[in-house]
Amino acid sequence: MKVLVIGANGQIGKKIVRLLSPTNFVRAMVRKAEQMPKLESLGGYPIIGDLEKDFSYAYDEIDAVIFAAGSGGHTGADKTIAVDQFGAIKAIETAKEYGVKRFVLISSLFAGEPEKGPKSLETYLEAKGRADDALINSGLEYTILRPTTLSDDDPTGKVSDVTAFGKSSVTRSDVAAFVAAVLPEEKTYKRIYTFANGDIPIKDYL
Repeated sequence: MKVLVIGANGQIGKKIVRLLSPTNFVRAMVRKAEQMPKLESLGGYPIIGDLEKDFSYAYDEIDAVIFAAGSGGHTGADKTIAVDQFGAIKAIETAKEYGVKRFVLISSLFAGEPEKGPKSLETYLEAKGRADDALINSGLEYTILRPTTLSDDDPTGKVSDVTAFGKSSVTRSDVAAFVAAVLPEEKTYKRIYTFANGDIPIKDYL
């Protein structure tokens, strides 16, 4: 499969590239030339693109898109909206234009429900929710991942459902593994997964 990873230089993005590159052509979209060697070392084929500009050329001959970009929850509201909302929506619209049907989006627990999350994440969760809604209504073969609080702990390969921030976490490595697991699976099309680390192997959670 020819896969475009948007946000490939992020912590999760790099892990996705490393997991997928042995068995897929992975085009890794990054913002800066100095980020390219690292992605090459992970097996990706880097391309420079900016979510706030035109990046449609990155979709040439692509079969699937993974949107792993994010401003994080701690940037200014303008940047959060530009990347997590408008950037994601542009990526979705471009997929439609190029006939790319498969789209995996890394979102967040409580996307579109900011009242359930901490006040500091209100804008972030609103932006994520609007992006999720755009994908749900896009007609694409989507899968949306809504992980809880992220950690840099060692991966466990196991998850469970989650209902609140702060009471659990999930490793970035396990989020990347979840992406790799859902990507080829038709049974995950038009599904939304909320999860934290738990006791269910990822493949059994799908």
